[in-house]
Amino acid sequence: MIRKIVKIDEEKCTGCGLCASACHENAIVMENGKAHLLRDDFCDGFGDCLPACPAGAISIDERECAEYDPQAVEKRKQNLMQQHSERTAVKSELMQWPVQIKLLPVQAPFYENANLLIAADCTAYAYAAFHRDFIKNHITLVGCPKLDEGDYTEKLSAIISQNNIKSLTIVRMEVPCCGGLERAATDALKASGKFLPWRIIVISRDGEILE
Repeated sequence: MIRKIVKIDEEKCTGCGLCASACHENAIVMENGKAHLLRDDFCDGFGDCLPACPAGAISIDERECAEYDPQAVEKRKQNLMQQHSERTAVKSELMQWPVQIKLLPVQAPFYENANLLIAADCTAYAYAAFHRDFIKNHITLVGCPKLDEGDYTEKLSAIISQNNIKSLTIVRMEVPCCGGLERAATDALKASGKFLPWRIIVISRDGEILE
C-alpha cells in the first residue's frame, strides 16, 4: 500500500539518538552511529520523531510500504520490556574497586575481615554465575599471569599479612597458564605466615566447575 512513512537522511544524521528516544513505536534504532527505520510496519507515519532531530535528517515520505501493524509494535515493546527486566534483574556483587591485582593497594579498609577471591580474569567470562557464586561477599582480586608483567606473590603476600583476612578462594581456568596464578596465591599464603581457610576451584573452558 502507499502511505506516509518516516524517511531518514543518513548523510545528515549525526547519530545523537534523540529520534530513537522520541519514537513511541520503537521503530527507529541506532546502527553504526546512524539512525535507521527498523521495519516499515513499525512506523505509524505520524512523525513524532521529526521535532526531536536537531539535524533535520528526518522527513515524512509517501511511498509503497507495509501497512502499519500496531500488534507487531506492541509485541516489540513487550520484548524490549522483557529484555530490560532481565538486564536489571542481574545484580552486581562487586564490593570494591579496583579489582586488578596490579592496581589494588596493599592496605585498604575493604580488606578488614574480608574473604579474598583471587581469580584469573578469564574465569568471569567462562563461568556464567561468577558474581553470584564467587564475587558475592568477597573482595575480588583478578589477574592474568600470562599477560601481566611480574609475579603476584610478593604483593598478595603483603595483602594477606598486613590485613585481617578471613579466608582465601582461588578460581582459575583449566588451562596451564593459570597455574601461575594458583602458585602465586598459595606461595603468598605460605609467605604471609598466616593459617587461613583456603580452596582452589578450577573452571573448564566450557564454563563448568571441575574441582
